[in-house]
Amino acid sequence: MALVLNDRVKETTAVTGTGPATLTGAPVGFETFASGVGGSNTTYYAIVFEGASPAEWEVGLGTLNGAGTILTRTTVITSSNSDAAVTFTGVGSDKSVFCTLPASKAVYLDASGVPVGAASNGFAVAMAIAL
Repeated sequence: MALVLNDRVKETTAVTGTGPATLTGAPVGFETFASGVGGSNTTYYAIVFEGASPAEWEVGLGTLNGAGTILTRTTVITSSNSDAAVTFTGVGSDKSVFCTLPASKAVYLDASGVPVGAASNGFAVAMAIAL
């Protein structure tokens, strides 16, 4: 099992409650989780239900089953439910689920080229050692 990130991975799901999301297909122009992430791998995800009032959303780390068709919501990072698992509503309503890189997990360079973001101090030390 590996952590895999990929661009343009998006599917729909009719998930309700806090359980796993059965993935039901990619819109035109997107890859499925099975092809873009691969079965049995983990990835960062976002699930959004814009039809809810207010909108329900969740960002976390998820684990795909072997076929890549079910995403288990392993660890919630942020959400519209005070950063806890969202109890999604809307039986029969489609939600979007896609790969994302949570800001809290990103390391990037500021305008001066200095590393900032998650674990940026450790990143700077590791880069100095590597150089």
